[in-house]
Amino acid sequence: MTDVEENVPVKDPGDAESRPCKPESSGPTREDKSSLRDHPSRLRNTVNDASKLSSEIGMNRDFRMEEKVLPPGSLEGRIRETMHDAFWDHLKERLSATPPDFSCALELLKEIKEILLLLLLPRQNRLRSEIEEALDMDLLTQEAEHGALNVPHLSKYILNMMTLLCAPVRDEAVQKLENISDPVWLLRGIFQVLGLMKMDMVNYTIQSLQPQLQEHSIQYERAKFQDLLNKQPSLLDHTARWLTRAAAQLSAPLPSGPDAADAASSPCSSPGEAASSPEPLSPTMVLSQGFLNLLLWDPEDDEFPETLLTDRARLQELEAQLRQLTILASVLLVSSSFSGSVLFGSPQFVDKLKRVTRALLEEFKSRPEEEAMLTVSEQVAQEIHQSLKNMGLAALSSDNTASLIGQLQDVARKENCVRSVIDQRIHLFLKCCLVLGVQRSLLDLPGGLTLIEAELAELGQKFVSLTHHNQQVFGPYYTEILKSLLPPAQVLETEVASL
Repeated sequence: MTDVEENVPVKDPGDAESRPCKPESSGPTREDKSSLRDHPSRLRNTVNDASKLSSEIGMNRDFRMEEKVLPPGSLEGRIRETMHDAFWDHLKERLSATPPDFSCALELLKEIKEILLLLLLPRQNRLRSEIEEALDMDLLTQEAEHGALNVPHLSKYILNMMTLLCAPVRDEAVQKLENISDPVWLLRGIFQVLGLMKMDMVNYTIQSLQPQLQEHSIQYERAKFQDLLNKQPSLLDHTARWLTRAAAQLSAPLPSGPDAADAASSPCSSPGEAASSPEPLSPTMVLSQGFLNLLLWDPEDDEFPETLLTDRARLQELEAQLRQLTILASVLLVSSSFSGSVLFGSPQFVDKLKRVTRALLEEFKSRPEEEAMLTVSEQVAQEIHQSLKNMGLAALSSDNTASLIGQLQDVARKENCVRSVIDQRIHLFLKCCLVLGVQRSLLDLPGGLTLIEAELAELGQKFVSLTHHNQQVFGPYYTEILKSLLPPAQVLETEVASL
């Protein structure tokens, strides 16, 4: 799920809580176009920001928008809560005054009316007319001027309308509002639930328009990049070097390593297989290798491909996820060699061990891996000892326990044999995903990866979706670059459109 609070100008009903009764009419200021033209880096950043949401929707079929949830006790959260409390206390004072002051209540009712109308589908004309009539602001203003505005009655009408319009998942939240008797607390609850309902409608609309949004995303990103390229003809230099490096890797001799045999026998061959195969390099092979290289990118290397700058943060997230899965699979493989098939034949035990390991890795992610693995090794050894005891099996000897902890701690080293093999096999799996698709790649997982099949499927799907969308957007540019790297006939035979 994606936090898009800063990127999408969706009106938040909760905004009414943190401002005066009269809504402010100020809007976002425009960038100075001449300034953008004079600063290519600002141009690039502007395009990246503008296309971030577009590409996210285009590549993620399960894309959903969510309101930003602030951490408990955070400064921003406390400030927001204080401002909201002050607003609702102010509203209560005005409604309790003699005579009542309905100015704030009218503004809230006006905003509620706008949200209810926003939740309607185009064909729901009868409900639209009913809302317009029941919440006629001119009539309500007259009633307020005569002190006859019935806020509780209007709130009940709004609740009935919310019951009709809300998704089933919101039924319980709306029903809870019916038990609130205080008019101010009821209005506050109405705004909170309406915010959720509006987010539901946005997500429903996105899902309904997914194919059109995906195509628009591709055309939009390509047009924006072309506009940048017209201003900076050298904008593809890093991309060309990235693909050149990938082609050179594929032409290199087959590397030797602990997993070379597996790679050579796989239908998704290792990078060096092309050197011993009569089949010439193809654009798909080069791009697949290039995309895999992005998961090993040196953070100090500033020559990141321009066509993937928008996706760099996503790629870094995938790299972190891959690194965590490498450690997780290594821990499971080492642990299984000590505890045997009885424990690891229990899905419940394996799931518990995975949860414990991932939680500890997440807790220590900002610290050296050595520290994390010290805690992981001790906790895993304790879990194995306790589980063996619970099942009435012989516990590990002190020597075996010490050996287990030592081998698990050694997984922190990238040069560790087990970790190295697992890392190569996960990369091989991802390469298979690019060539064969995720589901087919899962049918023949290399040894040591079966216990993390679900996690690999998630990683593979994210990686394939990202690379597929990127190729659809920038395929024409890649084709032009590859013409200078591959035999002309081979480039013409293979369209760079989809992996």
